[in-house]
Amino acid sequence: MKKKTTPRAADELTTLDDFLKEEEKLEEFEAVAIKEVLAWQIAEAMKAQNLSRKRLAERMGTSRSQISRLLDPKDGNVTIATLQRAAKIVGRTLRLELV
Repeated sequence: MKKKTTPRAADELTTLDDFLKEEEKLEEFEAVAIKEVLAWQIAEAMKAQNLSRKRLAERMGTSRSQISRLLDPKDGNVTIATLQRAAKIVGRTLRLELV
């Protein structure tokens, strides 16, 4: 069921996080942001090494469509193992942390 929203005055909100929590969207927003940063970092490392999607797929032993999903910031359906393999191939290490 969709939550009914009403216009708010600017002084009613304190932060973007507060707004996203109120709208029950904070977790989703954070997950997308994390995936966007990871995809960007892998793509930048690929550019620096002149590494194509096809070549990355070959080195990872996977398909180009899997690499496209990996590099698509909106596709959150990528495993940690896939991120670790991609990071290793581009000379990086994936580090996850609970804070």
